[in-house]
Amino acid sequence: MLPALEKTIETAKNQDIAEDRKQILAPLIVYIQGKLDQKADVNLNFICTHNSRRSQFSQIWAQTAADYYGIPVKSFSGGVEVTAFNERAVASVKRSGFKVTSKGDTNPDYTVFHSDTHEGISLFSKLFDDPVNKSDHFAAVMTCSHADENCPFIPGAEKRIPVLYEDPKAFDDTPEEAKKYDERSMQIAAEMLYVFSKIRQ
Repeated sequence: MLPALEKTIETAKNQDIAEDRKQILAPLIVYIQGKLDQKADVNLNFICTHNSRRSQFSQIWAQTAADYYGIPVKSFSGGVEVTAFNERAVASVKRSGFKVTSKGDTNPDYTVFHSDTHEGISLFSKLFDDPVNKSDHFAAVMTCSHADENCPFIPGAEKRIPVLYEDPKAFDDTPEEAKKYDERSMQIAAEMLYVFSKIRQ
């Protein structure tokens, strides 16, 4: 892991996770463990309405946590509308210690690196069934209530797991903007690291 990111990971690992959140995360742990026990591929698709903030954070941190613990997982994300990976969320990812590159303008294609030895994580706003995402044998991890309520059926998903997060968008263009984005990123980091710390290989 990149040195600055190592510090963020250590901070995240020391976060307290409330019992009610552990119960919410339990089905995700069971799903990952079950797939590994079957020697099957583990594919996670984190879904939120615009695929711009929470689902992107979740894809990044799930893949980072899996790689950190050496667990073979492929992490994806998508939405029900195409927008862009929000620039405020991108800035928060950089502050966490990731290296980020981008190309394009309207809906940029970002590559996020957590180390110098792993290939980067490709991120851009897309529909949950975009061709770059796994089309079957995956868990649909719903990260926002709007998408969870308005997408009762996700084609190809073998498991649907709600892991809902508050939207930092509420603090856009306020003095607390950066702080709130970083808080949400840290919460997701802590929870994904907790999930993968429970997986046995």
